Amino acid sequence: MYDIAVIGAGPAGASAAIFLAKAGKKTLMIENGLSVTRRALIKNHYGVAEITGPEMIQVGKSQAETMGADVAAAQVVNIVRNGDHFEVQTEEKVYSAVQVILATGLYTDLAEHIGVQTKPGTEPRVKTVVDVDSQGKTSIEGIWAAGTVAGVSMHTIVTAGDGAKVAINLLSELKGERYVDHDVYKPEK
Repeated sequence: MYDIAVIGAGPAGASAAIFLAKAGKKTLMIENGLSVTRRALIKNHYGVAEITGPEMIQVGKSQAETMGADVAAAQVVNIVRNGDHFEVQTEEKVYSAVQVILATGLYTDLAEHIGVQTKPGTEPRVKTVVDVDSQGKTSIEGIWAAGTVAGVSMHTIVTAGDGAKVAINLLSELKGERYVDHDVYKPEK
């Protein structure tokens, strides 16, 4: 049983998984290899001179795994509530998670299939997005959404930030107070 299953391993999904796993939550990130970021060359991401989309995705997956997240390569076909958790069904396996974050980029098919409310998108080429509140919650309790699928700009730095924001909001809700994660740099003397 996972605390949180993150569906998607692009910048939003990986960023969410990094924060969740670092906070000690048993986290699963499921990737299907369809992230539009795989086709990107990124020259405008703060702190990185230049990186390809495939490199960025690999770095994000590695960081999530380093923090303790499990990563699975699969296509999620359904998500069903089962009592106090969700059954995340892939083509080959079923995973259990108490909460789910949808970070499926341009793709709303899964969200629509499970009955999450959607609305028209505002980004060019993004016709439909998941309708979320300011925290990232969807119309189904326990299912959150982050990144492009949640209506934020397609730029990797924005979607990564949104993934972190939604993870922090989820962690804050679980903790019952605002969750903060800051590491302190201590230079050698």
